[in-house]
Amino acid sequence: MEAMTRPLILLYSDDSAVRAQVRSAVGPEFDLHEVATGPGVVTAADRQPWDLMILDGEAGKDGGMGLCRQLKNEIRDCAPVLVLTGRPDDAWLASWSLADGVLPRPLDAISVQRAVSDLLRR
Repeated sequence: MEAMTRPLILLYSDDSAVRAQVRSAVGPEFDLHEVATGPGVVTAADRQPWDLMILDGEAGKDGGMGLCRQLKNEIRDCAPVLVLTGRPDDAWLASWSLADGVLPRPLDAISVQRAVSDLLRR
């Protein structure tokens, strides 16, 4: 019998508190790789396939929405992307980014888990 592999998730935020909050909400059943810079996201996305990418749309220098659009335009068969926004009214901007899912702040564990599960099932 083959061992089941845990889904591989790339998590980007320049804010360690946001990364900790998402990590805590996602739980241990996923293989979570954290990056804190935009170039780190691009490098990680180029080096291996991911099951899901979670990008912080409110990140300072390299926002997750711009990175999402770049990745969706440059990577063939790009993994689904969940963008974290600062507020519900930013969902229209996340749609410009070509995100597959949008989650506004404040984040809660149930919403994060639901969004991650939904995107991994696609």
